[in-house]
Amino acid sequence: MRSMFEFPFSDDEALPTIPITLSYANFSISANALLDSGSTVNLLPYDIGLQLGAIWEEQIVRLPLAGNLAKVEARGLFVQVQIGNLEPVRLAFAWTQAAHVPLILGQTNFFREFDVCFQRSQRTIEIIRFH
Repeated sequence: MRSMFEFPFSDDEALPTIPITLSYANFSISANALLDSGSTVNLLPYDIGLQLGAIWEEQIVRLPLAGNLAKVEARGLFVQVQIGNLEPVRLAFAWTQAAHVPLILGQTNFFREFDVCFQRSQRTIEIIRFH
């Protein structure tokens, strides 16, 4: 079965973002996430993890990052993510202590769970999930 949700892609936006809801430990927050097919991992900023009730010291899986974040420590955190009216999905995030990083949806494992179609000429982003 296929489920699809469509978002507007504004000409004002340099990069594609979508609104999502993240849930963890009985807390939920809404945020805009950058869709980055070039990112190897989903990236969760430190402050969002704290708002979700995650405790840094309890996350024991350490993840190496690359690029400008290679020197920053990151830990693995599974978070429920709701996109539009699609069924929530559990995504793995590299939760980083770095300040001022965006919330990123990347290859592991957002782009493994969803197909994304960027239709800039039609000003839409389609998120498709097969289950």
